[in-house]
Amino acid sequence: MNIYTRGGDGGETSLFGGKRVSKHALRVTAYGEVDELNAVLGWCAVVATQANTALLRRESARLFTLGSYLAASPGADLKALPLWDNGVILELENEIDAWTEQLPPLNNFLLPGGAELGARLHIARTVCRRAERVASALASESSLLDGTLTYLNRLSDWLFTFARAANLADQSPETLWSGQSGS
Repeated sequence: MNIYTRGGDGGETSLFGGKRVSKHALRVTAYGEVDELNAVLGWCAVVATQANTALLRRESARLFTLGSYLAASPGADLKALPLWDNGVILELENEIDAWTEQLPPLNNFLLPGGAELGARLHIARTVCRRAERVASALASESSLLDGTLTYLNRLSDWLFTFARAANLADQSPETLWSGQSGS
């Protein structure tokens, strides 16, 4: 099987279910943003501990599943797609809560950075927020898998808290935003 099909050479692509759409269609942009986030999680895993890599791979698999739903034509038969369980949102919340118990209270905004993994997770968080914005725009014109927006919103919170926990584990101090622009 060739990696190239030539089917998209004219600026169109096929959705799951067979419908052809422009490569700049909002649905294609939405699953493209989720794909980019998935790639960033893989980049985070390069510098993560084995336990943290397992968490990142778990969310990577979930993003792949979510992306498959985003790539489906409205009305397509979704039986062939992996099942989605909105219980994953509660799992993320529980992990956020467990990390938060170990972290110092947050009374200021933070500047992104810290240890290598923490800084990469902050980038993942911003990519997640972008994916959420595009999915939200898509939801205004088409139905989405139930829980899509909640999952992306909670995942960005998870990534933020994970970044803080990674920085704490690495004993890398967080930089608080002072509200002052310095030179």
